[in-house]
Amino acid sequence: MNKFPQLICILVFLFIFSACGRLSNNASASNSAPVEVSNKANSNQTKPANIATPTPTPEPTTNSPLGKFDFKNYTYPLPRGWQDQDGEVMLENGKAKFVFSEEEKKIGATFVGTRYGDVTGDGQDEALVVIKIETGGSAIPQMVYVFEWKNNAPELIWAFRTGDRADGGLKDLRAENGELIVELYGQDRYIFGDVETLKIVGDEENLCCPTYFTRNHYKLTGSRFVLQGKRETYSIAEPNSPPIENMGEIKQVKSKK
Repeated sequence: MNKFPQLICILVFLFIFSACGRLSNNASASNSAPVEVSNKANSNQTKPANIATPTPTPEPTTNSPLGKFDFKNYTYPLPRGWQDQDGEVMLENGKAKFVFSEEEKKIGATFVGTRYGDVTGDGQDEALVVIKIETGGSAIPQMVYVFEWKNNAPELIWAFRTGDRADGGLKDLRAENGELIVELYGQDRYIFGDVETLKIVGDEENLCCPTYFTRNHYKLTGSRFVLQGKRETYSIAEPNSPPIENMGEIKQVKSKK
């Protein structure tokens, strides 16, 4: 009779030990095994739609030798008002570092791109090179250089500077029917000589957010490009509305009344 309680104790001990071992093994398995999501659980979920990836606009091509010329490594003249001690800016790999110190002052510049097209009406493509000017401030003006191919080299036939974003900044330029089309942000903006014109009265808006742009046609006449026809101001908010022609003159007449 004395051995029966001892036997019961031994059996209880073995049962507890065995149970602890099973719990320990289950815990280890849950910590180490990867969690698998049932396919059935996901079968009713809607798959996300494919997101379209924007396709970069291909670089324009030309049969002219200008298309093979390296405009990213070239020296460009600077217009009046931006000329530093050199009077020109030399791009190396598309960049010219801005320098402002007691010893040296240099305009900075960055290559933006090149377009090709016949803007002189001679049946041959010219190169329209755009570079961004860096003056050390927050303004982002640009320069446009028009080159033809002559004597086995590019020859500059016109250069002009634009304004800053909504304040006469460059929107677009292209060849059309042997002429050069230049679009500038702002009301009644156009190029006169080599400088973008001053803004007209009432053309004040945030630089970030232009609401108008002006389209102008230029034709090579003799040795210079001459503005053709009316200056057309378009509303960006109302793209289907007709342009206002020579808006600056209209506002000037209204202000005198």
